[in-house]
Amino acid sequence: MPQTTPETADWVSRLADEVIAEAERRAPGKPVVCASGVSPSGPIHLGNLREIMVPHLVADEIKRRGVPCEHILSWDDYDRFRKVPAGVEGVDASWNEHIGKPLTAVPAPPGSLYPNWAEHFKAPLVTALGEMGVEVRQISQTAQYTAGAYRDQILFAMRERRRIDAVLGRYRTKQAEQAPEPSGDAAERAAVEGSGAAGEDDGSGGSGAYYPYKPYCTVCGRDTNTVTAYDDGTTELSYACECGHEETVKLAEHTRGKLVWKVDWPMRWTYEGVVFEPAGVDHHSPGSSWVVGGHLVREVFGGERPIGPMYAFVGIQGMAKMSSSRGGVPTAADALRIMEAPLLRWLYARRRPNQSFKIAFDGEIQRTYDEWDALGRKVADGTAQPADVASWTRAVGTAGGPLPATPHPLPYRTLASVVDVTTGDEEQTLRILGDLDPAHPVRSLDETRPRLDRAACWVETQMPAESRTRVRPEPDAELLASLDDEQRASLRLLVDGLADHWSLDGLTTLVYGVPKMRAGLPADAKPTPELKAAQRAFFALLYRLLVGGETGPRLPTLLLAVGADRVRTLLGG
Repeated sequence: MPQTTPETADWVSRLADEVIAEAERRAPGKPVVCASGVSPSGPIHLGNLREIMVPHLVADEIKRRGVPCEHILSWDDYDRFRKVPAGVEGVDASWNEHIGKPLTAVPAPPGSLYPNWAEHFKAPLVTALGEMGVEVRQISQTAQYTAGAYRDQILFAMRERRRIDAVLGRYRTKQAEQAPEPSGDAAERAAVEGSGAAGEDDGSGGSGAYYPYKPYCTVCGRDTNTVTAYDDGTTELSYACECGHEETVKLAEHTRGKLVWKVDWPMRWTYEGVVFEPAGVDHHSPGSSWVVGGHLVREVFGGERPIGPMYAFVGIQGMAKMSSSRGGVPTAADALRIMEAPLLRWLYARRRPNQSFKIAFDGEIQRTYDEWDALGRKVADGTAQPADVASWTRAVGTAGGPLPATPHPLPYRTLASVVDVTTGDEEQTLRILGDLDPAHPVRSLDETRPRLDRAACWVETQMPAESRTRVRPEPDAELLASLDDEQRASLRLLVDGLADHWSLDGLTTLVYGVPKMRAGLPADAKPTPELKAAQRAFFALLYRLLVGGETGPRLPTLLLAVGADRVRTLLGG
């Protein structure tokens, strides 16, 4: 099978090499299993997405090599509802009454199309993953537990409860002393708070005996109870709930409960045969579920912990009102409203898992798109570095084929500027886009989609109101009357050159060239401090006459958007 070389290796290829070798050592001839786990306890944000993207990229590379591989996404939807998240529309303090119930037993937010809390928050991510080409086999832990899929594993864990307690006991003090502190980043705080392991008890306490199984009360539906007795022979388990209900059930038949998280996770590693699964920073502190789980899976369940890196948090730069209703932490669906799926994939593919990075929702997204387009050109002409080619290839398609792409991908910043100036008028937008490059004109807006739609959404939802462009309805007569001879001459050169330079490249040459001509310099003159100062002054004058400010969209794009006749009018020509 293909192996990476030092010249072509990127982090995905190197991990794929390791995973294939490890899978062959553990279970020769069986499909490789890569895993992700997500708790749908609230909006599933872009930090959580890394939990899915790292295994996806590795699994996809393994599939590209022709090796059978499966990526499972375990929905931890049988976890307890721990807290009411902030910023969920229609959800208030009344949801506190559901704390302690399984996520699938909590009502969905008002107006939801889904039957419960978990399904409501799963749905947007499932749709986003489909758009991104991420193939997973979804496993609902509610379905698994209530169907009795883990019955043998639960009975085994209860028989081995003293051994489990002994392993956990070695780490309880360490966890309390060395638990990681989340940073001030909103996504990081949400990741730590929403983690299936964070704050989850390990089954200790209560009656003094240790039990790794937690039933959900038959009466109130919560896990706010204490197991008071268990008989290994009959499998009878007794519990007392805070609601006052006491009950004895037969665990060999009981399906309304689950193993505590620190036992549940290593049990499932063995049950699913997981070879590769990464874990976030919060899972890697002493006493965490990842560390303790590694001992439990080996010492109790007779399996092995998956191999997999620790991944760093994903931050967000410049959130605006798009995410304000979600507590300030945007989701994959939010990102896909303002950027194309290949770009979002690339942001995760190009960084090693232990590297943190930020996803731009502010004007920096334009620079991100510029970088993405530049990489595409380098790949096309063969000048890109091998690792960059690898990340680009992983972004634009999967082992199953290419992702949909914009047929005529114009610069994102240009599209945003045009939409801003035209306020989304399609006829005006098409006129301007058609003039950008006369040699390759845009004849239909469909050629520029979906990128055009993403840029339009960014302008509508993320562009600050004070940055919106408002072209003057009438010439600024007072400013025009105050111009000196040099300024008038510069404007005359620009106006006279419009007809011969009416394209994006042509207008770029013209607006930069006018100060050169006025200084008696050739068109290809290299910039000097004096020339740069003259250009800045000229640009500022144009902005004042066109939009009433000192800055605005790139002037060539603005001129095209305003139109030649109106430009002549506003510039006094």
